[in-house]
Amino acid sequence: MTSNAGSGRTSGNGPVGVSGPTKSLWLRLLALSSAAAGGGLLLAGVAALLIEGMPAALSCLFGGALVMAFFAISLLVGHYAGRNNPSGAIGLFVATYFIKVVGFAVVLFAIGAPAWLNGKWFLGGAVVAVVLWQAAEVYGFSKARLQIYNDPESTEGGTNV
Repeated sequence: MTSNAGSGRTSGNGPVGVSGPTKSLWLRLLALSSAAAGGGLLLAGVAALLIEGMPAALSCLFGGALVMAFFAISLLVGHYAGRNNPSGAIGLFVATYFIKVVGFAVVLFAIGAPAWLNGKWFLGGAVVAVVLWQAAEVYGFSKARLQIYNDPESTEGGTNV
């Protein structure tokens, strides 16, 4: 079977299925973004280890892990809130964002910086995680299939309205 739209490659013989919305968008984004940021952090951690030693590598991984936890909370909120109240998910994102900023700030100020923490590698790990996480999210959203309109309902005559 070929298309009459012009010359091109021949289509396959397999059945064509219905393409619906992406299932579990938020969890898929979480996995994709975690893999991208985690892979980048491992490479940055190895670089820090080779250049300045174990404290630098741990600082790099710690900075990136904080960023990953910060973003992962939002995606998990989106997953659980989006199933029950999709239109309210954005409001929950905003509320969660402010809670996270205040919560992380309180924890970091209360605990303080450990003696082994290397500031520049901590910042470097955080930047690597932010850039790769956000790039993976943009990519994941660009590949997501979001159903905007409801499917048309069939009438008794078999034609769609």
